[in-house]
Amino acid sequence: MAESEMRVVLVTGGGGLVGKAVQHCIENLGEKREGETWIFCTSKDADLTDLESTKQLIAKYKPTHILHLAALVGGLYVNLARNLDFFRVNMKINDNVLLAAHEANINKVVSCLSSCIFPDKIKYPIDESSLHLGPPHDSNFGYSYAKRMVEVLNRGYNDQYGRQFVSVIPTNVFGPHDNFHLQNSHVIPGLIHKIYLRKQDPIKNDFKVMGTGKPLRQFIFSHDLAKLMIWTVREYSEKKPLILSVGEKDEISIRDAVMNICSALDYPFENLQFDTTKSDGQYKKTVSNEKIVKLLPDFKFTPFDEAVKETCDWFVKNFDSCRK
Repeated sequence: MAESEMRVVLVTGGGGLVGKAVQHCIENLGEKREGETWIFCTSKDADLTDLESTKQLIAKYKPTHILHLAALVGGLYVNLARNLDFFRVNMKINDNVLLAAHEANINKVVSCLSSCIFPDKIKYPIDESSLHLGPPHDSNFGYSYAKRMVEVLNRGYNDQYGRQFVSVIPTNVFGPHDNFHLQNSHVIPGLIHKIYLRKQDPIKNDFKVMGTGKPLRQFIFSHDLAKLMIWTVREYSEKKPLILSVGEKDEISIRDAVMNICSALDYPFENLQFDTTKSDGQYKKTVSNEKIVKLLPDFKFTPFDEAVKETCDWFVKNFDSCRK
């Protein structure tokens, strides 16, 4: 890479699940390239809800590219309780990052969205063209609409100023460094933490899962997603969003996900119960990964059971220090 092509990639949300996975791939899995510098920032480095703080962060590191991962995120039940907060905070973060990048003349920004932003009532599988064809599921409308607006902002900067601001849309992500909080986490890390704790209780060893266990999800291991995001920063030349996901055939039920976690933690299946009085949230949101498969036909996703086992092992090893 010539000196004029030296690349400095600023990663917002560098302390989160995906940011840590990108850092792990760069530093430990051979993804680092000569001529590249990757900078991983957290909320300690800047308040991205404040425009001046965001501008100062970019001025300090002078990136050529931004991988924008920072967001206010949470699981089903915290979204149900705080939809307005999720909308307002994420709108501020995204608007500030893209405006500051534009004013600093940064031509490429890759922002991370989520498959929950797609319409609730739609023909499956969903593809990249389906984004604005109907309202998202009501359970997390605040987060979903804020994330949808990133794609609107991207289009505006691309059309009006010729930028290459693009969005990637992963499905349900899990892995090491996730948020394992008992109430505010996503489904897999929350279940890992709860099952681990219940296993330690010699008296009350049964475990109740909220919901029926029937909803279907496409889960992607954070290390797989990180590799795809690194490729997107380097190589993806389109301005249209890109879904990053395992295939339709890899969609599994919450019940099956729980069974895999039980296996990884050596917890007895017969102690499981499902509380059908609790909300399931969106039943399914199946996406097509046809586009990324065509772009990277040789990419291999980590099998779900292996990824769950690696995540559980990491959680047990780091129980005292992980986010929970």
